Amino acid sequence: MNISEMSPDAIPALSVMMSSAKVSNEVSTSMLKKTLDVSEQGGQALIDMMRSSMELSVNPAVGGNFDVSV
Repeated sequence: MNISEMSPDAIPALSVMMSSAKVSNEVSTSMLKKTLDVSEQGGQALIDMMRSSMELSVNPAVGGNFDVSV
């Protein structure tokens, strides 16, 4: 679109549309960042839980492997 061909009435509408697109993009980026932060916290909590359960075991090697004969 050539700006010289635009009617003066279309410029405010185009400005509003561009501003709305920018705000929408910023909201989407913020939501993605929050989702990644929550996922990272959940993963870290899972890792911490696994480490603490192994530390509570009297002998962490017991139960880790077993032999099966048929």
